[in-house]
Amino acid sequence: MRRLFIIWFCIIAIACTSFGQSPYEFRWKKELPYLATGIGTLGAGYYLSTLPPVLTVDELMTLNPKDINWLDRFAAGKYSASADQFSDVFFLGSHMLPFLFLANNRSRSKFGQIISLYGEAATINLGLTLMTKSLLQRPRPFVFSSDAPDDWKFHRKAKTSFFSGHVSMTAVNTFFAAKVFSDFYPESKWKPFVWGAAVTLPAITAYLRIAAGKHYPTDVITGYAVGAAVGILVPQWHRNKNLTDKGLKFDVGYNSAKITWKFKGEKLR
Repeated sequence: MRRLFIIWFCIIAIACTSFGQSPYEFRWKKELPYLATGIGTLGAGYYLSTLPPVLTVDELMTLNPKDINWLDRFAAGKYSASADQFSDVFFLGSHMLPFLFLANNRSRSKFGQIISLYGEAATINLGLTLMTKSLLQRPRPFVFSSDAPDDWKFHRKAKTSFFSGHVSMTAVNTFFAAKVFSDFYPESKWKPFVWGAAVTLPAITAYLRIAAGKHYPTDVITGYAVGAAVGILVPQWHRNKNLTDKGLKFDVGYNSAKITWKFKGEKLR
């Protein structure tokens, strides 16, 4: 944890001292609360993840699929090792998306800012995910399957179904990439395809996690919503208010949210 703090501190220091036009602004006064929130939630999440006990044989025998809500009940008893492995492809692959901004000079020159934003979003999301999983201790759907191996059923992670970390993290990665792309390249004709991919990849991951028996529909729906929100809002909270870009704009207030499309604005150089 100490190493993570030092690495992130150095990245933010670079971001705060970078010069030139950027859709984002970094100030220590603003970054320290984000840093504290991210490290705090992640630390608490990792600590709590060591506490949930494993399922006992008696507990497993008393579990009844009929006690599951109607929306999730159909997923009880599902198990697929191949779907589980396939979902890892989307989960792990999505972590490479922020590095695609190295391909163009406009975003490459501000990569310190981008990776700092990504670190904040990923850390906050992971902390929230781990804390929720550990506190709710919801058994996964595969515990009802006779085909699932015992080392799955009697592992500590067998009681961390809500909410899906694979889906939330994939959504953070894709929506973060789409938001940053739109902010750096507001005039790009690729934006509909970028946002389309951002929406689709976590949805595929969600389907695979249900098919694998790792999550219920409410697990993946919640993970999708949390991940997408964090991936969009962290860059939005860092928007440079001195710039006016054309394109999609998110305005989030204390008790309201507004989405507008601006047709005129200053292009980033």
